Amino acid sequence: MARFSFRGFVYVLIVMLGLLSAAPNILPQSIKQQLPTWYTTSTLSLGLDLQGGSHLLLAADTNALFEKQLNSFSSDLLSELRSQNVRYTKTSHSLTHKDSRSGSVVFTLRSADDARKVKDTAYQISAQPNGSSALDVEIKQSTVTLTLNELYTEQLVKDTLSRSVEVVRKRLNETGLTEPSVTLQGKDAILVQMPGMSDPTQVKKLLGTTAQMTFHWAANSQSEQVMNKQDAAGNTYRLEQKVALEGEHITDAAGVLSSENGQPVVTFRLDSAGAKQFATMTRDNIGRVLAIVLDDKVVTAPVINSVIPGGRGEITGNFTLPEAGNTALMLRTGALPVPLTIIEERTVGPDLGSDAIQTGVESGVAGALLVLAFMVAIYGRWGAIASFALCINMALVFGALTLFGATLTLPGIAGLILTMGMAVDANILINERIREESKKGRPATSAIEVGFDKAFATIVDSNFTTLIAVSLLFMFGSGPIKGFAITIALGLVSSVFTAVALTKMLMLRVVKSKHKNTQDRAQQRVPLRFSSPLLRLSDKLSGINFLAKRKIALAVSVVLTVLSIGLFAKPGLHYGVDFTGGTMIELTAPTLTTDELRNVIESNGFDQIAIQEYGSEHHYLLRAPVLDSSGELENSNAKQTDALKRAISQADSEVSFDKIDMVGPKVSGGFAELSILALLIAGGGMLVYLWARFEAHFASAALLTVILDLTKTIGFFALTGIEFNLTAVAALLALIGYSINDKVVVLDRIRELLRLDPNKPLADTINEAVNSTLSRTVFTSVTTLLALLPMAIFGGDAVESFAVPMVFAVVIGTSSTLFITSTLLYLLGSRREKQGKAQLKPTAEEIKASLSHIP
Repeated sequence: MARFSFRGFVYVLIVMLGLLSAAPNILPQSIKQQLPTWYTTSTLSLGLDLQGGSHLLLAADTNALFEKQLNSFSSDLLSELRSQNVRYTKTSHSLTHKDSRSGSVVFTLRSADDARKVKDTAYQISAQPNGSSALDVEIKQSTVTLTLNELYTEQLVKDTLSRSVEVVRKRLNETGLTEPSVTLQGKDAILVQMPGMSDPTQVKKLLGTTAQMTFHWAANSQSEQVMNKQDAAGNTYRLEQKVALEGEHITDAAGVLSSENGQPVVTFRLDSAGAKQFATMTRDNIGRVLAIVLDDKVVTAPVINSVIPGGRGEITGNFTLPEAGNTALMLRTGALPVPLTIIEERTVGPDLGSDAIQTGVESGVAGALLVLAFMVAIYGRWGAIASFALCINMALVFGALTLFGATLTLPGIAGLILTMGMAVDANILINERIREESKKGRPATSAIEVGFDKAFATIVDSNFTTLIAVSLLFMFGSGPIKGFAITIALGLVSSVFTAVALTKMLMLRVVKSKHKNTQDRAQQRVPLRFSSPLLRLSDKLSGINFLAKRKIALAVSVVLTVLSIGLFAKPGLHYGVDFTGGTMIELTAPTLTTDELRNVIESNGFDQIAIQEYGSEHHYLLRAPVLDSSGELENSNAKQTDALKRAISQADSEVSFDKIDMVGPKVSGGFAELSILALLIAGGGMLVYLWARFEAHFASAALLTVILDLTKTIGFFALTGIEFNLTAVAALLALIGYSINDKVVVLDRIRELLRLDPNKPLADTINEAVNSTLSRTVFTSVTTLLALLPMAIFGGDAVESFAVPMVFAVVIGTSSTLFITSTLLYLLGSRREKQGKAQLKPTAEEIKASLSHIP
C-alpha cells in the first residue's frame, strides 16, 4: 500500500508540474499581475502563421568567402616567396567550384628545387592553432596548385556564420524591431523571424547589404595583383587587390549633413589600431589615390594630400540622408563577413494569422469534444476516466511545449488534434483488454491489472514505431514541420504516461472505493461491467472471415495502387512552391476586379504571373515561377516580389498582402530530396524495429501494407488536386505513423495467439486475432476521424493539405489493416510453413524448457 501511495504521489506531482507549466497561457491578466514575472512570462509563443509576421531564410555565399581567404593566403605566400628569391611565372586564379571548397591559384616555379620551400612557406603562412594548414599544396612538374583545406573551410564557414548571426541580430535590434529571432539553420543558412512585420522590404535591403568596407590604393607600376572597380557613375578605377585597411576597424559611424556643402555624408571613427595604421599609410603615400570600396563599389577615391591622424574620416557620395543613415548603421554594427541572399521568404498578415488562430481553436475544441463524448458513449464511467486522462494529457503537452520554449504553429495545432485522436488508441486498447479479462470472469482489480499488463507491450510497440516516423520530421523538416513533429512526439510520450499510469491508478481507486464498505466477498469478486449500445453492437461483429476474399481484397488494393501511380504520372501532383520554387502571394484588392488586376500585372511586365480568385470576393492568389533554376540568382524572385507589390499598391492603395511565400530553387530542390529521404528512412527504420520485435514476415507484411496505403494517398492528392506542400509531407509521415500503429496492434495479437497454440491453422489464428481486436480498430479509427473531421471541414485552406488527406488515410489505413495486412501475413506465413519453418522463433524460456529435458 505504501509503495502504491508513493507512486500515486509521484504521478500527482508530475501532473501538477505540467499543469503549472501550462497555466500561464490561460491565466487572466488580473491574476498574472499578482504572480512573479519569471512565471507569468513563460508562455507558449505563437508562430508567424498564427500572429502574423515575416520569415526570411538567408543563404551564405561561401564561394565569395573562400575566394577572399584564398586570395589573402596566396598573396602573402607569393610575397614571401619573392623575398626568398623564389621565382615563378604564369599565375592564374581558377574560380571553378567543384564542391563546397573554393577554386585554386596556380603558378609555375622556374626551378623545381624550390618545391620544398613553397610547401614550408605555405605551412608557415597558413598554420592553424590545431597544427594543421589552411592551404593544400600540390606540386606536379614545377606547377603549384593552391587550394583551401577541407577541414579549414568547414571551420571557416562555421565561424563566419556565427559572426553573421551576431551582425544580423545587431542590425535588426537597431531598427527597433520587437523581438526578432535570428538563428542558424542547417550548414549555411540563417533564419530570421520578425513577428508583426508584414512588409519586410526595408529589412530585406538591410540584411542583403554586406556593408564590407575596405581601403585600397590606386595601382601603380609596382603593384602585383590589380583589380578593376567602378563607382556609381560607371567610372572605372585600377586598384591594388591587396587591402590597405579593413573596415572592421570602424567603431562608430553616423549619417550627417556635411558642414561644407550640406550634402549627406557618412562620418566614421576607427579604433586605436586602425587609427595608427591609417595615419602611417597616409603619411607614407602622400600624393596617391586611396579608394574606399563599399560592397564592391567605389564610393569615393580622394588623393591623400597630408597625414590623416586621429582615426576619423568621411565618406562622400551620392547619398540621400536615409541611405547615409542606413550605411552608417551597417558600418556601426559591423560588416557581414559573407554576402547573404534571400532564398526563402514567408510573410503572413496579422488578420490572416488571427483568423487561423480562431479556426484552429474552434476546430480543435470541436474535435476534442467529439472524441470525449464518444469515449463516454462507449465505456460509460470508464470512458469518463479515460476522457479525464486525455484532458490531462493535452494539458501536459501544453506544459511541456511551454517549458521547452516551443513555438505553436498552425501545423502544431493540427498535431495536437491528431495527437488526441491517436492518444485515444491506448485508452481503447486498455479498456478492450480489461473487457476481455472481465468476460473471462476475473474480478475487477485483477482484470484491470492483467488488462494493463497485456496492453502495455502493444502500446510501447505501436507508439515507438510512430515516434520513428515523427523523429524524421524533426530531423529533416524545417520551421512549422518541426513544431508539428515535436507536438506529436510529446503527445505520444505523454499519452503513454496518462494511459498506462494515471488511468490505471484512477480505475483502481474507483474500484477499491466502490468495494471499500462491501463486506460480501462474493460481491468483491464480481467482474467489471461494460455495457453500452456501441459495445453490444461491436460484440456482434465477430466471427468474420477476413481471409475468405483475400485474393479479391489484395487485387483491389493492387489495382488502386497502380491507378494511383498512373495519377501520379498524369495529371500528377499539384506541387506547391515548397517543391517547385517561385512565389505565391495571397492578397485582398478591394477596388480591383480580376481583369483589372491582370491588366496591372501584365502592363508592368509580369507576364508569367498566374492569377486565381481565392475564397471571398476581391481575394486573389498569385503564382510566379522561379526565375532562375540554376540557383545562382536566388534574389531575383525577391526583387520581382517587391516590384510586383509596388505595382499593385499603386493601382489600389487599399490593397493588403495577406500572405507571401517565396522559395528559391535551392530550397525547393533540397526540400524535395529531404522529403523523399525522410519517407525512405521512415520505412527502413520501422522495418528494422518490427523485424527485431517480431519476425521477418510480420515486418514485411506491415511495411508492404503501409507502402500500399502511401501510394493510394499520393493518388488521392493527384485526383483531388490538393496542393502538395510541406504540410502534405507532414500528412504522409503522420499516415505512416498512424498506419503502422494500427497494424502493430493486430500483429501483436496474432503473435500472442501463436504462442498460446502454435499448432492451430494459421488462417484461424489470423482471423481470431483480427476479430478480437476489431472493436479497438474500429473505435480508434472513429475517434481519430472525429478529431480530424472538424479540421477538414472548417479548418480552411491553411490545413487542407493535412486534414483532408488524413481523413482519407484513416479510412484506407483501417481497411488495409483488416484485409491487406492479414492477407499478406497469411501468404508469407504459408510460404514459411512450406519451407518447414515455425511462425515464431522460440523464446528464451522455451529454449530453456526444451534444454531441461535433455539428459
